[in-house]
Amino acid sequence: MVLSMDRWIGKVAVVTGASSGIGAAIAEALVEKGLKVAALARRKDRLEALAKKLSGKKGKLYPVKTDVSKEEDILNAFKWIKENLGPVHILVNNAGVGGHTTLADGDTEIWKNIINVNVLGLSIATREAIRDMKANNVDGHIIHINSIAGHQVIDFPGLNVYPASKFAVTALAETLRLELLNSKSKIKITNLSPGPVDTEIIPDSFRNTEQFKGYIQDKMIIEPENIADATIYALSTPPHVQIQELTVRAVIEPTFK
Repeated sequence: MVLSMDRWIGKVAVVTGASSGIGAAIAEALVEKGLKVAALARRKDRLEALAKKLSGKKGKLYPVKTDVSKEEDILNAFKWIKENLGPVHILVNNAGVGGHTTLADGDTEIWKNIINVNVLGLSIATREAIRDMKANNVDGHIIHINSIAGHQVIDFPGLNVYPASKFAVTALAETLRLELLNSKSKIKITNLSPGPVDTEIIPDSFRNTEQFKGYIQDKMIIEPENIADATIYALSTPPHVQIQELTVRAVIEPTFK
C-alpha cells in the first residue's frame, strides 16, 4: 500500500477543537502537508497564535471562532468556509469535553454540555461536511477522534456520562459507514480512538499531581503529536482503502488507581 497525502494538497480540511492538544497537533500536521485548514474552536486568540506559528508553511491555517455546542455556530462556520475557502474535503471531529461529576448525584448542565459537544456537535459538523462533499462531488474523509473510553468503561472517578458519549461516537461512526456504503458513496469514515493523551481534557487537579507527572515521564501517557501522525496515516491511504477503526495508546498505561 502506497501512503501519500498528495491528493489532499491545496484542499480544505476542517478541524474542530483546534485551539489546543490533539486538535492543534492535527491542524499543524495538515498545514505542513499543504492543506487549507479551517481551525474551529472557541478561543480565537489561541487559533490566531497557531496561525502565526504556521505562517510560511506549505499550507495555511484559518481561525474560525466556533462553539461546537451550538448548532448556529457550526452552521455559520461551514457557511464561511464554503464562501471563503471552497469545498470541504476532510473533517476531523476532534472537539470533546469532560466534566467532573457523578451519575448518582450529577450536575445536569455538565451532562448536557458533554452530550452537546461530544455527540450532537460531532453529528451536526459531520452532516454539514457530507452535504458539502456530496454537493461538490468530493470523495472526502471524516475522522472522529474518539477514545478508548468509547470501547470500554474506565474505572476513573468522575467520568459520569463521558464514556457514554464516546460509546455513542463509536456507534455513530459505524452507522455512518453503513449509510455511506448503502448509498455507494466513496466518502471515508475513520473512528480513531486514543488512549490517555496529555491534553487539557485531563483535570488540572490531576495534571498537577506528582503521580501524573510520573506518568508523563514514564511515557505512560502519550503526546498529541502521536494522534496527529495516526490521522495523517488514515488520510494517506489510497482512495479505495479505508481505515475503519484505529486505536493508538501507550505500550504501558497508567491504572489511575
